[in-house]
Amino acid sequence: MTARPGNLIGRRERPVKPALTREGIVATAVAVMRAEGLEEVTMRRLARELDTGPASLYAYVSNTAELHAAVLDELLGALDLCQAEGGGDWRERLAGALTSYAKVLFEHPGLARSALTARPSGEHYLRLLESLLALLDKGGVPPVQTAWGVDVLLRFATATAAEHSTRGQSTDAEAEWDALTHALHRASEQSHPHVHALAGSLLAGSPRASLTWCFQMLINGMAHTPVTGY
Repeated sequence: MTARPGNLIGRRERPVKPALTREGIVATAVAVMRAEGLEEVTMRRLARELDTGPASLYAYVSNTAELHAAVLDELLGALDLCQAEGGGDWRERLAGALTSYAKVLFEHPGLARSALTARPSGEHYLRLLESLLALLDKGGVPPVQTAWGVDVLLRFATATAAEHSTRGQSTDAEAEWDALTHALHRASEQSHPHVHALAGSLLAGSPRASLTWCFQMLINGMAHTPVTGY
């Protein structure tokens, strides 16, 4: 049966949807996250944004965890690793690269929590990993300690950002901090002499402020801690 001309015209004038690609899906996910937070980055939401069905997305991204990891990898593309790949003290360059990674997670709290279980595996993450491994090698850290150590460094950065973001969203965070402050300062010198003496230091420094020191501590320790039992 011949279709009516009006129907043909309607189909021809309808704008053609761009073809789905993994890059396009991730770019849309990043845009949604920047505007509304990672909680809104779901397959169903992206399907609406891309004018398609959720099932169509699974050909490119297997699940939400993989999607979140891909979003983090995309954001890591903005890291400035020139200092890490340049000259100067290798420990300072290593701490600087790790701080840049942590800064991305501090800026996107939901992503920090997601990164605890869903790590990126894209090209930007591999570039970061290569830079960190190269710096540890430059510092003379043995290969196995380098491989295990870089994992610890990245997990520490991720966990610190995730903890900070979780506490930041807690309605009881301020009350809990006040209670801890009160308890430490009132600790008895007789029964808790070390807590009493170090109360001020125990409360000093935010996660961001102490991050560089923690990285340096871990870096210095891994170079002198042999790996056994593997």
